[in-house]
This record gives sequence, structure tokens and C-alpha cells, in this order.
Amino acid sequence: MSSAILPLAVSNWVIGGAIVVGVVVLIIIFMIAQFIQLWVQALLSGARVRLIDLIMMRLRKVDPKTIVFNRISAKKAGLDISSDQLESHYLAGGRVTNVVRALIAADKAKIDLGWEQATAIDLAGRDIVDAVRTSVDPKVIDCPHQTSGRNTIDAVARDGIQLKARARVTVRTNIERLVGGATEETIIARVGEGIVSAIGSSAYHKDVLENPDKISKEVLNRGLDSGTAFEILSIDIADVDVGTNIGAALQTDQADADKKRFQAEAEKRRALAVAQEAEYIAEVQKNRALVVLAEAEVPKAMAEAFRQGNLGIMDYYRMKNVVADTSMRQSIAGPDDGGSKST
Repeated sequence: MSSAILPLAVSNWVIGGAIVVGVVVLIIIFMIAQFIQLWVQALLSGARVRLIDLIMMRLRKVDPKTIVFNRISAKKAGLDISSDQLESHYLAGGRVTNVVRALIAADKAKIDLGWEQATAIDLAGRDIVDAVRTSVDPKVIDCPHQTSGRNTIDAVARDGIQLKARARVTVRTNIERLVGGATEETIIARVGEGIVSAIGSSAYHKDVLENPDKISKEVLNRGLDSGTAFEILSIDIADVDVGTNIGAALQTDQADADKKRFQAEAEKRRALAVAQEAEYIAEVQKNRALVVLAEAEVPKAMAEAFRQGNLGIMDYYRMKNVVADTSMRQSIAGPDDGGSKST
């Protein structure tokens, strides 16, 4: 009986092992099956990718569809970009689809753009597709930009008249300077500065109104695109309007300031004169006090003269008559020079 149980146990282990192996095989087939379609698609498109590479991409957390589809697109466009290059750029955080599209567009437009340069531009954060598009089809930048909150560039000619200008700058992307080159904001700032300088150096505002292209030519000849990611093709003055007369306003303000200054100086002189007059009045009062003191000494002197016999009674009456006659004459003549009246 034991001999009959042994073959039965062996058969159960064999069946169990076969089931486990079958499950493992099914899992492997299922995992491989999801890459079979991509592998066949790449093979039929002439952009062959090894099956083991597709499996390893998944293990490295790389999207196999993105790599395969972009390799097929590049291959159909005549570009030979390996799956390793695409995978490396994907792992670096780059936008693989944008790079491939930009390389295809550059190749069709006969623009010299290599894989290393394109990936460097993409990793720098620039939109490589838009850069290639702008290199083929130049774009127009408004100056000042609409997002700046200003509608015009204001400048003052040498005759004091304010001019309000708007410009349109046509630029083309310079692929070689795209990495490290300044952006549109720098172009707008430089063009605005050039317009202000050109208007400010004009003797008369009418010269600018008659020849606005003179400003654009002067600004264009300054090489404003140096160090930027763009090449300026043209600068067109879209509109020039006359603003306020800044020169007259400044002259008016200067005249008001001078008037206030002169008034302050006049007030200073008036205050000084009033102070001097007060000093003179005080001096007069002081002298009058001295006169009163001196007059107070006269009776004492007369009394002393009487006591010593140097002055007689008749001399005294003659003096009184002279004083009375003088007072009468003063009352008839009116106020004296001191401004007082005799009563």
C-alpha cells in the first residue's frame, strides 16, 4: 500500500510544480507582451529597438512609448537618433518629443542644429520648438510690451516737446546664442532706451515727426541684439504722437521757483529794514532821554548862577521872553521835524 501512495505523492508534486512554472511563464509572457507591439512597430518602421532594451526602460522608469515613437519619427524624417540618446535625455528631465520635433523642423529648414545643442537648449528651459519656428518665421515684438502697463515710449526732444512713440521689432532666433543669450525683455528694454536717446538728441520734434525712420535706423545701427538670443531684422516706428510741452512747463516751474526765491529775499531785506528802523527809533529815544536829562540840569545851573551872582533877574526875564517868542513862532510854523506839535 505504501508503494501505491508514493507514486501518487510524486505526481501531486509534479502537478504543483507544473502549475507554478505555468503561472511564472504566463507572467513573463504577459510582461513581454506589452513590449511586443512596440518592438514590432519599431522593427517595421526601420527604427529597430531591442526587446531587452524596452524591458530595461521600464525598469529604469522610462516611458518606452515615448522613446519608440520619437525614434520612429526621427527615422522617418531621415534622422538617426539612437534609443540610448533619447533615453539619456529623458532621464535627464528633458522633453524628448520637443527636441525631436525641433530637430526635424531644423533639418527641413536647413538650419544647423545638432543633437547636443538641441538637448542643451531644452535642458536650459528654453522652448526649442518655438526657437526653431521663430528662426524660420521671424516674429514681431511690440515695444513697449503690452504686459508692461505702458502704451508708448515717452521722450523729450531738445526743443522741449514731448513725443510718444510705439515701435515694432522684428526678430529672429539665433540658435547659436540661444543658450545663455538674453530674452525678449532685454530686446524691448534696449530698443526703448535707443528710441529715448534718439528722440532726445533731435534738435526739434518736427524732425522726428517728418522722418520717423531716422530713429529706427539710428537705433538699429547700435547693435542692440548683441548678447541676446535673437537677431534684430528691423525696427519700425508704428506711431509717433506729440505730448505736452515739457520745456515750457519746466520754464514755468523755474520761474515760479525764482519768484518765490526773490520774494523770500525781498522779505528778508524788508525785515532787515524794519529791524534797522526799530534800532534807529530806539536810538532816538535814547538821545531824547539824554536831552531830557541835560535839560534837567539847566534849572540847577541857573540856581547856582543866581547864588553866585553870575545871573541877574533881568537876564532871566530876557531869556524867558526869548523862549516864549520861540514857542510862538513854532506854533505858527506848524509841527517841527521831530513830528511833535507845540501846545
